[in-house]
This record gives sequence, structure tokens and C-alpha cells, in this order.
Amino acid sequence: MLQVQEDLRKLKCSLEKITTNERGNTLDTQALDAAIGKTESIIRGKRRRVPIRSVVSLPAIEPKCRRSLATPEEDMGTDTSFLHASIQPKAASLHPREDSYPSKTGSRSRSNKQLKWEKDPRPTCKGSECTPLCTTKTPPPSASIREDHEGIIQGTNDLIPKIPQNSPVDVNISKYPFTIIKGQINPLAADFCHFKQSFSLCWSSVLDALEALKKLLRDFAVPLAKVSGECLVEFSHSLGTGWRKAPPVSGLLSVLGNWEEVSELVLRPGRRYKGEGGMEAAAIHIQSCWRRYLARTAYLSHCRNKWAEGIIAVAWLMYSQKIRVRKALQARRVRQLENHRSRAQHLAADWKHIQSSKRTIIHIPSLGYPQSQRRHLRGLDILQNVQIGRLCDIRDENVEVIYVCPRHLGEDILDYYASLLKCDEAINEEDTGSAQASSLSIRRFIILTPEAVDYFPTRNMCLSTLLKYSPLTLKRIRNLIQGKQAYIVGGVAHVDDLAVADELGVPILAPEPAVSELYSTKSGGRRIFAGAEVDVPPGQGDIYSLNQLHETLARLMTENIYVQRWLFKMDSEHGGRGTASCDVCHLSCYKGVLQESHRYGPELGTTEWIQESVLPRYLAEIPEWLSRYAQPVKTSCYSTWACFLETFLRQGGVVEAYPPSDCVTCLTVDLLLKPGGGVTMVSCGDQLHGSCQLEAIGSTVPQTSVQPQTLQSICMRVGQACLQHLIVGYVSVDLASFLNPNTMEQKVWAIDLDLTYSDHLAMTQMLLMMTGGTLNFHTGCLEVPMPYREKGCEHQTAAKPPVVPRYAVIGSHLFHSNLSMLYHNVFLMVCKAHGIGFNMKRKQGTIFAVYDSSERCRMGMIAVSEDLQGALVTFARNLSVIHQEISPSNMQGETNFKYLIKEAEDVLQMTVQNKMRAVEDKPASPIY
Repeated sequence: MLQVQEDLRKLKCSLEKITTNERGNTLDTQALDAAIGKTESIIRGKRRRVPIRSVVSLPAIEPKCRRSLATPEEDMGTDTSFLHASIQPKAASLHPREDSYPSKTGSRSRSNKQLKWEKDPRPTCKGSECTPLCTTKTPPPSASIREDHEGIIQGTNDLIPKIPQNSPVDVNISKYPFTIIKGQINPLAADFCHFKQSFSLCWSSVLDALEALKKLLRDFAVPLAKVSGECLVEFSHSLGTGWRKAPPVSGLLSVLGNWEEVSELVLRPGRRYKGEGGMEAAAIHIQSCWRRYLARTAYLSHCRNKWAEGIIAVAWLMYSQKIRVRKALQARRVRQLENHRSRAQHLAADWKHIQSSKRTIIHIPSLGYPQSQRRHLRGLDILQNVQIGRLCDIRDENVEVIYVCPRHLGEDILDYYASLLKCDEAINEEDTGSAQASSLSIRRFIILTPEAVDYFPTRNMCLSTLLKYSPLTLKRIRNLIQGKQAYIVGGVAHVDDLAVADELGVPILAPEPAVSELYSTKSGGRRIFAGAEVDVPPGQGDIYSLNQLHETLARLMTENIYVQRWLFKMDSEHGGRGTASCDVCHLSCYKGVLQESHRYGPELGTTEWIQESVLPRYLAEIPEWLSRYAQPVKTSCYSTWACFLETFLRQGGVVEAYPPSDCVTCLTVDLLLKPGGGVTMVSCGDQLHGSCQLEAIGSTVPQTSVQPQTLQSICMRVGQACLQHLIVGYVSVDLASFLNPNTMEQKVWAIDLDLTYSDHLAMTQMLLMMTGGTLNFHTGCLEVPMPYREKGCEHQTAAKPPVVPRYAVIGSHLFHSNLSMLYHNVFLMVCKAHGIGFNMKRKQGTIFAVYDSSERCRMGMIAVSEDLQGALVTFARNLSVIHQEISPSNMQGETNFKYLIKEAEDVLQMTVQNKMRAVEDKPASPIY
């Protein structure tokens, strides 16, 4: 029976394709169809009599690409009496969008279909007269309306009802089925007439749904559709009550018995264009796509143009604003420079009167280095605050000091300096019987911190820039100097110094920033020294290319055969950061050159024909010699010669000879170039070095390496040369003293010039403040008055207190990482317990300079004694005791104490040797 039923189904499908004439008219097969249906009913009746012991469960069957237009029961070939499970189709409503069909040829993918489906319940007829084709459970019409507006559902899986596995299906035969062929109904067909006659009372509403169904089938060229009359009637009732617009496609398809086959045709891409009005719909779709493409292209072009217009407009506005700001800044800086020059002229004219009257000095210890250098300086604020010793300018009774501090100081530091600065006042009161209050000295200085310090904590701005952006601090300073004579003493010159001076309306005791920038470089210093006609190391400045470096070095080495080491100094660096060295002993040709020099003698060795033979040999070996043996002095700044050389050539620099001696003493001299003319020496001292032999971190005061007359002559000439180049204010000159190995005479080279207030000068001011002494540059002594009377001299009433010499060792950059573990008051108590302190009566002992309250890793120290040996021993002992107290055995910390202790011991040994040599050279006194 199953085979017979399958043969009948195939026969029925083949009858639909038979044509009777050449015109293509389809043969009326309704009679044959009825006969086939009757035979199938008989077969089903016979099958019902077959006993079935179990319920058959049908799996969910996916539709194939090509299927016959047969009922689901016939296609599966099973008897509906044994199907007890209800099929729940998930039919989606389809609104065809004529402009949304994909145009890909041959595409069968259902994921690209752009049909909008609206879910609508498949109506079921209730009552005894109308039984649906298959009992389904569908959502109410309101749910279909809501889901219809949710958008496009991709694929056909939502249209074809999914039959869950292991679930029985109950199928009921419709009593009023009829057929629609190619969207047309035969009004004379018996099944349609029977359906129409049965529902004549509600035919008007049924007719609307029927016309909509016919139009849908014609639009999609559906060849055959089997309609369930009962479902159509119920759908028409729901259409009249729940839908105001066109009926949903899903609802129309749900009334069909072969809705799966019809849905597959409807969802097939391009099917709409094979139906009624397909050519017109295709033309409309093509035109709409083309118009949409043109409109979108024009819109995108418009958007790009608008975007470009916006970018150009914004860029032009920003450029115009930048130009206006730049012009305004240039005009402001020109105005500030003109005002600075005008105030500098008045300062020069009134300098003598200002120095002899009451005045206010605004100290701004700013390090106005280039931004590229400041960016890599760690703890720039502490480096600037090293010059806190400027407060000691109040030792002059006519001076009031406003100190601009680069960081916030704690109460412990403020109390420390308050007590430190009033000690001298108290001693003077006790000695002279003055009735002045001891607090006067405290009132004559004030420490201010710009509020911009909190705004830019990580920008490494110099102090002048921070003060420029601190209106409250500027206002406070204006109020403090109102009606008083005041001037600014800055640090390393910066353009913002002019802005601050212009805001305060006071002059600056310094050259113009452009002048300072020109002559504060290593090459500029050599030009000043050349104008002063002082001895300088053999060398050359303004080197900017590698070939120039090699040729210059070869020439200098040829002319100065006995120089053992050559130095390379960057123009803009400081403190040994931008210095490298290389020894000539690594040159393979150097021994041969020395032999030739000894053979021909020193005079013939400098002749032109000898130099011409030596120069090519040097020039051939110098590139490899430098790449292999040249080393930066401070590897923490420049790790390799290649890294150093790149920066050296970019900034420019100097090649200089290192003094050809094993014993070299460097000294620092600070000069005051008066605005009205005149040069004054304000401090001098022999340098103490740490791990880097070219970086001074301390000094011994006064200097003892050069004769005072020779030193004063050199300094006066350098100072006059600076005045000729419009340089005023404080300058620092570095000199190198050594014995000429050939003549054994002392040579003094000028090696560096800094147009700034130095750290050495700031510490010297503190030394002079605490001791009350003065530096006598004619005798080279630190003269300290002794205010207390000796017991054996009580009967003597000297009008002037006696003066005794003192020597001091200064360490301005002491560093120890373990110092941060102790607060300053605890540290001072530890030092006091070990006898480290200053005796105001004897004017000797130890003085500390503290710089910050947070990190507390850096400090300054001054050791004062009756002689240089005692000062060196005290200084070294203090460092050793402090290191032992703050350094456990398992945590030694990072420090430069050890290098300073070794340096002090070396100087002490050299001093002892010089004394012994002086005693040996002294002639014996006659014996009477």
C-alpha cells in the first residue's frame, strides 16, 4: 500500500505538467485529481484497519531545494490516523520588499534573503462543521503585530514549522479544500463552489483574504496552492478585527495545505520577478537601487567635503590663533627686554647708592637649562634648593632677603634656619650690648613657594617659569617690596626671568638671556678667556661634525705631543655630565711619535715638516681609537661613546687637553661684575671631587693652590672681558693648577666659565654668616673676628676684636640614601650625641645645610677649624660617623661619602707633604 500511495503521488505531480496544445494551455486535471484523491482515501481506510501497537514519532524534516507540490501527509507517506502529535509551525509573516532582493546570480543561500516577515497565527476553525487541516498552536494576533515590526528574519527556518523529535502529530482532513493554480481559481470547480456555498453568509470578508492570497501567488508565480477553506474563513475573521493594513504573508501562507512548498518558492531569490508584474517590479528595484547608489554616493561625497571643510576651517583657525599668540608673545618679550634694558641702566647708575642703603634682594635660584636637559635631571627642585644659603645675605644689616623656594619646606626646616640665622645676632647683642631684638634677623628674610609647584609636579620646570605662573606669589612679592629698593638675583638665565622681572617691576642683576646663552657654553667661555688673554688648555671649540672633530684632534695632538689625555666637552652640559675622555697611550703610533720627538728635540719636533709627517698617522688611527677607547666621564648620563658622540655633534662642543701632570688642583672663583663697572672677588676654594673627577661636590676655603696675586690678576682680566661683552652679575670661573713637567713651573689654565650664582658661593655665604668672617683675597685667608675676650687679656680693651684665621671644608652635594630614614631633628640629635656641632664662641665646628623635608637624601656640610688639616680631619670624621650611624651592615645604601672621605685623605696627605717640603727648603737659621 505504501508503494501504491507513492506511485499515485508521482502520477499526480506529473499530471500538473501536461499541456494539450502548442499555446501552452494546461489540461484540466481536476477529474483525474478527484479520482486519485478518492483512491488515496480508500488506501488510507484500509491502512487504518491495520493494528498498530506503538505510536510513530516523526523527526523534523528540512525542506529540500526542489520538492513536489503535495500535501505533507502524502509526501511523508504515512497514515494520519497514527499521528497523535500536533505540528506547531513557526511560520513567519513576509512582506516582500521590492528593493531588497539580492542580485547575486545562482545564489541559493537563505541567509541573504531580505524579506520582512510578520508572524501571524495560523487560524484554526472551531466547531463541528469546520475542522482544520492540522491542529496548530499559534500566538495571538497582537503578538504577530508586535513581531512584524521587529525587522527582517533571515533564512527559511523561521518560516517552515519545526516538528520536535519523538512527538506524535495529529492530522485532520479539511472538509472544504480547493485549489489555486497559477494564482487563479476556477469558479466552476466543485470544491470551490461547495466552499463558497457553505460560507455564503460571510463571503464578503472571505473574498478580501482570498484576493490577497491570489495576488500573493500570482506575484511569486506559484503553480499550485491547496487552500484549507476553514483556515481561510478564520483568517478572514481575524483579518477583519485585528489588521487594518494588508494581511501578513505568514497568515496567508498558513491557510495553505502545501505551505512548505509555497514558502520555499516565495523565499527563493528573484522569484518575485517571475510573477505578475515582475518586469515592472524588477525595473523599479533596479531604478531604486541605482537612485539609492547615486544618492548615497552624493551624500558620502558631501560628508567628505563637509568633513574636509571642517578640518580646514579648524586648522586655519588654530593656525591663525597660533600666529596671533606667537606675535603677541614676541611683542611681549620684546617689551620685556626693552623694560629690562631700561631698568638695567637705572641699576647701573644707582648701584653705589643701592649698595650703601637699605635694599631687598629677591633670590630666585632657578636652573634655566634647556628643556632637553631639565627633562633628564632627577630632583631638579632639590638641585635648585641647594642654594638656600642665599638666605645668609642678611648678614648685611641693610639687606632683606625674599627667597623663592622651589619646593614646600616643612616646619622642621623652617625652624632650623630660623634658629641658625638668629644665632649670629644673639652673639653680637651679647658682645656689643645692643638693645635690638634678636628676632630682627628673622624678620629680614622670608621664604615663599610658588603655588604653581603643585600644578606641575612632573614637568621639571625651572623656578622662574613656576613663579611666572604663580600670580598669588607675585602679588605677595609686590606687596613686600612696595616702596623699597629691590632687585632680582637669579640662577641660570631663562627668558621667563624677564617676565617675572616685568611683573614685579624690578631689575635683574644678570645679563640678558641671549648674552648668557651665548657665553655660558664651553665654546663661549673659551672666547671670553681668549679676550682676557689668560692661559687656556690647548683645544678648539665650535665643533659640529665628525670630520671636523677628527681633523681638529689630529692637529692638536700633533702640536701637543706631551698631552696624555684629551677631553671632549659638550657646549650646553654642566657638572661633568657632558664630558668624555680618551688617553693617547692606546694609539699604536704614539710611541714612534715620541721617539721622533726625542730624537729631534722639542724645538725641531714642532717644525712644520715634522708635523706634516705625523699628522696623517694620527688622522688614520683616530676614528678607531675613539670608538674603542673613548669613555664618557659619567656613564649614568651617556652609557657609550656612540651615544655621547651623537649628542656632542648635535649640540656642538670643545676638544681640550687635560693638564699633562699627575697632580692637578682645580679651583673655583666667584666674581661679582658690578653693573656700574668693576670686578669683585666674592669667594674662592679648591675643589673636592667625588666618583667623577670632573664634577665638583665640595671645596676647601680659602684656596691654597695658587698665589693670591696671580689668582687676582687672572680673575680681574676675566671679569673685565665679561664686562666688555655686557655680562654683569655673578659669574663663576673654574681654573686648573699644575706643575709644568718640563720647566717645573706652576701653570694655571682657565677651563670653564659659568654665568650664574654658584652652589659654592651659596655655601660660602653660610660659612661667612656663621663665622662672621671675611675673605681676604690679597692674603688668601679667611679672617674671623673673635668677639670673646681671653681670660689673660681682660685688662686689654681693644677697640676692634682680634682676627684669627680659619679654614673650612665645604660639601654642597652630600648624598646618602639612608638619610631618608631619619627626620632632621633626630639626625641633629644623633650628631650632637657624637659631638658634631658648631661652637659659636670658638667659631669652629660643623654646620649643616638641609634642602628638603620629604626625601631627605641630600644635604650640605661645612667643617671649620683653625687649620686646613684640622678641617679635613673633621670633615672626614663626620662623614664616617654619620655613615656608620645610618648604615646597618645589611643595608649600606647608595652614597658619595666614601669618595669624599678618600678625596679629603688625599688632600690631607698632599698638604702634609707640602709642609714637609717647605720645611726642607727653608734655610737653617744662624746660631749665635
